[in-house]
Amino acid sequence: MTTADFMFARSGSRTLDHDYDARTVLLALLAAIFLHLAVACLLAALSGVFSPATPFDEKPVELTFVDLSPAQLVSKNPAFIETDESKKSAEAPREKTFESNANSIAASELPASGEAPLPSQMGKDRPFVDLETHPYSLQMNGAQPQPSAVPQENPSPSAAPQTRPGPVTAAEQFAMLTARSTPAAASAVAAQPRSAYQPLKERTHISGNITNRGISSVNALGTPLGRYEKILKDAVGSRWYAYVDHKRDLINIGTLRLRFYIDRSGQVKALKIIENSSNEAFANVCLQSVLEAQLPPIPEDVANTLPSEGLEVDGFTFTIYPN
Repeated sequence: MTTADFMFARSGSRTLDHDYDARTVLLALLAAIFLHLAVACLLAALSGVFSPATPFDEKPVELTFVDLSPAQLVSKNPAFIETDESKKSAEAPREKTFESNANSIAASELPASGEAPLPSQMGKDRPFVDLETHPYSLQMNGAQPQPSAVPQENPSPSAAPQTRPGPVTAAEQFAMLTARSTPAAASAVAAQPRSAYQPLKERTHISGNITNRGISSVNALGTPLGRYEKILKDAVGSRWYAYVDHKRDLINIGTLRLRFYIDRSGQVKALKIIENSSNEAFANVCLQSVLEAQLPPIPEDVANTLPSEGLEVDGFTFTIYPN
């Protein structure tokens, strides 16, 4: 054998060995893949045997339909809205949308343009509802001077000088509300002048759904609770305006909201500030106005419907806007 032949023979042997090794590795790889697949299938089968099957709920899905008509949107405890003297009605409204100090019948100066149970009217954009505009007057100012009468040349001997009665206090308002409805008492109540206090009001822009045309008003029912809330607002408001005038240079514009209770005796309890976007001086004025308000006891028929804590007043709001 020559050297060249020997070299050729060794090269062919290496090629055969290399092909054999490649087939062995490929077979081993396939065997490993098959083994892994077999183990995975076995584990899946065993997990299905030993784990409990999830019960199938055959109960159909229940749908609850809620009536969102305007009649259902009215709260069971209607919100309070004050009724002005000029809008009082002897007749109770058919729809008792609001609770108030007196009855009033809904009317709107403009055509209905919204969904709220309020009249449509032009005015300022404010977060509250004012149906009219008038300046504030303080109860503590007393009676206004009367114009002097023209002297008579021959006055009647029986003529006596007439004096204008002073403003009605909160206690007097309470006495009128709780007086028995006898003819004599009714005439006496009618003869009593109304309180000289009135809050500042500015007509607000409202888009409501009232279609009856007339001076802006709402469907409100006068109730004992509504009349007591009117006394509360007057007692606090008359002091608040006086304190604001006295400390106008110290307070900032902003809003303050209070939460408190009034017990059966008319005492303010658990007074708490829940919002204040003004300053501390404004907060002190608001707190002083509430704490110094002289409130009469809650009427018995109203107190019996309240929880043991008394009348909850949540969100009593004071606001000063920029001019």
